[in-house]
Amino acid sequence: MKILITYPKSFVSVNLIKILSKKFELLIDDIDYLNLSKTKKYIKTSKPDLIILQSPFSGGIKFNIEKPADLILKNNIIQTNVITAAVQNNIDNLFFIGSSCMYPKIYQRKLLESDLLTGPLEDTNLGYATAKICGWQMCKSISKQYKKNYITLIPANLYGINDDFDLESAHVIAALISRFHNAKITNSKEVIVWGTGLPLRDFIFAEEFAAAVEFLIIKLKQNKINVSEINIGSGNGYSIKQIAETVKKIVNFKGNLIFDKTKPDGMPVKVLDTNKINQLGWQPKINLETGIKKTYSYYISKNYILR
Repeated sequence: MKILITYPKSFVSVNLIKILSKKFELLIDDIDYLNLSKTKKYIKTSKPDLIILQSPFSGGIKFNIEKPADLILKNNIIQTNVITAAVQNNIDNLFFIGSSCMYPKIYQRKLLESDLLTGPLEDTNLGYATAKICGWQMCKSISKQYKKNYITLIPANLYGINDDFDLESAHVIAALISRFHNAKITNSKEVIVWGTGLPLRDFIFAEEFAAAVEFLIIKLKQNKINVSEINIGSGNGYSIKQIAETVKKIVNFKGNLIFDKTKPDGMPVKVLDTNKINQLGWQPKINLETGIKKTYSYYISKNYILR
């Protein structure tokens, strides 16, 4: 099977390449998928058996608040270009990497795939979430009309090797690692974290997500997947306070942890129900503390500094 992975230098793709290259032939050319002509030409020439469509344009709550237009425009253009080219070149299989931001903000329980489009979205990530919902609906509609396997994979909050540690755009675990480490080396007395610390989140180590994708590719080849969308996560909820305290301990920061309650929390609960993928036979193996330790070791090895 020949697999095209978009944006091979991005966080998600680097981890996918590490895992999938052991079993599959990968197409990992660095194409500008914002350009429709180049996208069509590359997919027509390369003729992949499966496209894994993911966009590197995402970020944490601060990035979502400050750059919603960038997020909705770039994500929509990329996924429209790739999906259009895939359909026109009769590509039968496509995995679209969605986001847990796609889910409504109203639920205080684990999020089921059937919850999509059943309530209002979280305001702080509305642009990004809307783009991802559009990609999911494109895939679902194409699968129905053209009898394709265009499936949306919905990961929990991703973190791990090759993550983005820039405080302007980083997701929560990478941002916390950067904040606590730089507070430690500058002898700061405190680290301030946005919000109350109460929201619950589900996290998955990026290599674990890649292993789940490998698992689903094998199931796809065996014709054992009959879903339009599927959650991939740990199924466990951790409060932002728990995460911050865990990172603080691993980094060995001795100062105070302060929550700025004037800042937004985002969704109160964003924990995925993983029954669908669990019933297929997949379970994550790396627990949260181990994953954070691996991520911090990577961060140290790269000598990141606060900018």
